[in-house]
Amino acid sequence: MSIQTMNCLLVICSPLVWCIAVQGAEKESPKNSTNDASSGWVSLFDGKSLDGWKANENKDSCRIEDGTIVVNGNRSHLFYVGDVNDGDFKNFEFKCDVKTLPKANSGIYFHTKYLDSGWPDKGYEAQVNNTGGDRKKTGGLYGVQDVFAAPAKDNEWFDYHIIVRGKHIVVKINGEKTADYTEPDNLDRKDRRLSSGTFALQAHDPGSKVHYRNLRVKVLP
Repeated sequence: MSIQTMNCLLVICSPLVWCIAVQGAEKESPKNSTNDASSGWVSLFDGKSLDGWKANENKDSCRIEDGTIVVNGNRSHLFYVGDVNDGDFKNFEFKCDVKTLPKANSGIYFHTKYLDSGWPDKGYEAQVNNTGGDRKKTGGLYGVQDVFAAPAKDNEWFDYHIIVRGKHIVVKINGEKTADYTEPDNLDRKDRRLSSGTFALQAHDPGSKVHYRNLRVKVLP
């Protein structure tokens, strides 16, 4: 093959090689997001430590494994106490990746506050439970607008998206809406209502194991 022919082939193949490389890079997304000021999304988890988070009664139930937050063990709740928005969120979008193991039960609390022990008594819980014993499944607002058919599977990462604007809450799993709730003005439910507060992840019991990663928030007006 002549040098001229080889040069021609290189010119033709180079764009193809570049496209394959770009596509490969797009598929290999990072496990945990970083701050992106242009889009408004801010990371709540560095993928290495629990900096900015505080577990209550059973601290060993909330830990880091393979760059993820794992909740597994006796009852405990891991509260966000970091610097983002001073740990107080009213109107927001929250996203994370979740992976449940079989029979796992957990939850994502919002508009809540730190407690030394017990179940959080302020705000709402977005349920995380695909095959656990509780009939209330992933994607519902626990005890408020429940979901009874799991929209995701165990052992697979799925996207959890919570949106709060005023009195309106939307929950989406893998982009599909699973809960759409507007809190009534005359609600008589003391602290179990929209106000403002932080986030918390639930370790439900020793037989339940859930992984969380890519936790991020966008503060809304």
